[in-house]
Amino acid sequence: MQVVFHEDFYQVYTSDPAAAAGRMEAIVEIIESNVELVKARPAKEEEITFVHTKAHIDFVRQSGLYDISALAAGAAIQAAEIGLAAPGFALIRPPGHHASSGSSWGFCYFNNMALALQTLKQNGQITTAYVLDIDLHYGDGTVNILEGKDYVSVHNMEGLDRHSYLAEIKKEMDHVQADLIGISAGFDNHQDDWGGLLTTEDYYTIGELVKTASLRCGGGCFGILEGGYNHQVLGQNVMSLIQGLSGSN
Repeated sequence: MQVVFHEDFYQVYTSDPAAAAGRMEAIVEIIESNVELVKARPAKEEEITFVHTKAHIDFVRQSGLYDISALAAGAAIQAAEIGLAAPGFALIRPPGHHASSGSSWGFCYFNNMALALQTLKQNGQITTAYVLDIDLHYGDGTVNILEGKDYVSVHNMEGLDRHSYLAEIKKEMDHVQADLIGISAGFDNHQDDWGGLLTTEDYYTIGELVKTASLRCGGGCFGILEGGYNHQVLGQNVMSLIQGLSGSN
């Protein structure tokens, strides 16, 4: 599988957990021998304006976080484009699903998922899309940006135990109809992370369900990194999802 990444994502750009030293290294160490790393390119400001106001873009720039945030957004666009032909993944930070059109919080600045889908839609590469947000936290920014757009559906997970969580995803994937399925892949619901719910193997199952659904739809799929903060298990969890998406073990 192609994984979009850039060494600039190693930098510690703020003091929040998503920017913690060693977080990206913990993932790359596990996955690099099993994937093809593709160099990320920054999103163009024109692409960022597809979902964000000029005032918000200026705020991110004045905060000194524009370059790293634009790079994450660009990598998400690349992963979505890769996903049209074969499953792809964007190994990025800052995360994005708490970023709304004119504001952001929760370690996010630009909404990577919304930017990726809206860019592909603007370019005529997709007609319909679906977002599965598996992060521990509700992706309010993604909902705020995309809920009024009739080409895309957004589903934030609600399951309170492993069984109901996976059953909820299966139900969604059994009925989804979309040209492209994007996973806002937060890993903070792992049993050894903040949420304490899922096993590493569950992420393989999630990837497999999404891949199967995309094949049924005759479309594509991709994932982008959101949360996940236990460096001891994060790499294995990302690898498990990637293997599920690609159909490998």
